[in-house]
Amino acid sequence: MLDKIKTIREKTGAGVVDVKKALVEANGDEEKAIEILRKSGQAKAVKKSERTAKEGVVISYIHSNNRIGSMVKLFCETDFVARNSDFQELARDVAMHIAAMNPKFLNPEDVSQELLDKEKEIWTEQLKKEGKPEAMLEKILGGKEKKFREESALMSQPFVKNPEITVKELVAEKIGVIGENIQVGEFIRFEL
Repeated sequence: MLDKIKTIREKTGAGVVDVKKALVEANGDEEKAIEILRKSGQAKAVKKSERTAKEGVVISYIHSNNRIGSMVKLFCETDFVARNSDFQELARDVAMHIAAMNPKFLNPEDVSQELLDKEKEIWTEQLKKEGKPEAMLEKILGGKEKKFREESALMSQPFVKNPEITVKELVAEKIGVIGENIQVGEFIRFEL
């Protein structure tokens, strides 16, 4: 049991008591316990998201080829957490993700209507050329819009180091571990 607790703590960063409870709930199954811890971390994140995050860091990432770089503001509640290595690692991971995936917006709802209208025109022409029935166009366009919003927004993109979770879920996990509200602020990406 102690070996399992240690292993899960190393993977999740969760506290001993939380890991033990999750293991008991999962009847000793490590994978199930990790899933339980992830879900509880997301629940904690929702509760903490209402608290003000006005401290933080600005972190940059330069890719090994020196042709792509990014900067991101990551906010937290206290300067103590801003100096925390887990928090700074999260900031570096988010900056690296931005350099790799080139998001244009923070959240899916931030995608401008003007950009969506241009994309819809293109999609509509493509669908008509493919011979899609007129009755199906709205449904297909709705799906394309949803996908476009998610692919264009940082928080809904699959995290580059672990595509099984989104950047939003990554941040929520860290909120559960660190215990403070964490918010991604502005970001910028540079490329030669």
